[in-house]
Amino acid sequence: MRRLVLRTGLGNLGSVKKSGCALLALFLALCASLFFNLILMALFGATEAESLAARSFGPKLSEVVVQEGKSGAGKIAVIPLQGIIHNDTTTEWGTSMVDDIKDALQTALDDDEVKAIVLAVDSPGGEVTASDIIYNEATKAQKKKPVVVAMSSLGASGAYYAACAADWIVANPTTFTGSIGVIIQSLNYEGLFDKVGLDAVVFKSGKFKDMLSGSRPITEDERAYVEGMVKQVYERFLGIVAFSRGLEADKLRDTFADGRILTGQDAKEAGLVDQLGYIEDAYDKARALSDSPDAGVIRYHSGLNFQRLLRLLGADSKVEVQLAPGPEFRLQPGRAYLLPEFYAW
Repeated sequence: MRRLVLRTGLGNLGSVKKSGCALLALFLALCASLFFNLILMALFGATEAESLAARSFGPKLSEVVVQEGKSGAGKIAVIPLQGIIHNDTTTEWGTSMVDDIKDALQTALDDDEVKAIVLAVDSPGGEVTASDIIYNEATKAQKKKPVVVAMSSLGASGAYYAACAADWIVANPTTFTGSIGVIIQSLNYEGLFDKVGLDAVVFKSGKFKDMLSGSRPITEDERAYVEGMVKQVYERFLGIVAFSRGLEADKLRDTFADGRILTGQDAKEAGLVDQLGYIEDAYDKARALSDSPDAGVIRYHSGLNFQRLLRLLGADSKVEVQLAPGPEFRLQPGRAYLLPEFYAW
């Protein structure tokens, strides 16, 4: 009997040892994976390692429930488009607004439970190219799933440009929208230079190389050239609005597409938006367009994940302490914007 009991005890001990070894092996494998990816980042750079992490670790966004839906009825994904539209890398994760919106749109497309997308807009517009990229990404999404825009306080210029990708646009009666136009701005400080006795010395390879320099008056050739670029971008913007809204470009050019701001009420009468209401009305419209009357509503949330950790580790170590609010946004010389002019100052 003693031998039998002894064998049974040894058997349990062996099982415990095996379980412990398995857990240790899993822990070591996880550590090895982390170490391997850090080595990749060091050898090939943060961008390549980030790409590997994106393929290996799956979705980068979590979900926050806004409205509960019935089980199995699907969901409506809300993606915010807020603030000045730009392509600068400014988030704490080393991404840009455009990056984050592209990620959110792709996540919504990849999720079979997402039946429609609501783009929650509260933006005065911004950079031309950044607005165009968001419009392009939203257009691709709209070909696969319904896209509804819900405008809050602002949905102007570049934000309206992006909104034209939607199947349906909802604005509040008090929303400021429209502002269909393009602006490039420079600051002339020649008079200041004269007062302090400074003079800019420029060596250039062609007559347009220092175009928009603030140290001298703009020439007529430069003025014509810049105005030509502005008109080219404006015509693209105008064409997108006319196509999206089923309006005549020439009629728009002579009326509402002259850079003016419109209230939501006026925009509805002009045919620039489809419905006056609130974001809940946009949820209902998204449900109707996707034939998902009982779908819930979720909003994407960006949290820490392995890809973002790699970005942080690959970024320069820098701590900034801001003792006072930062400067207001200003137009940068030489860049084209889809913004109301008053946002420049």
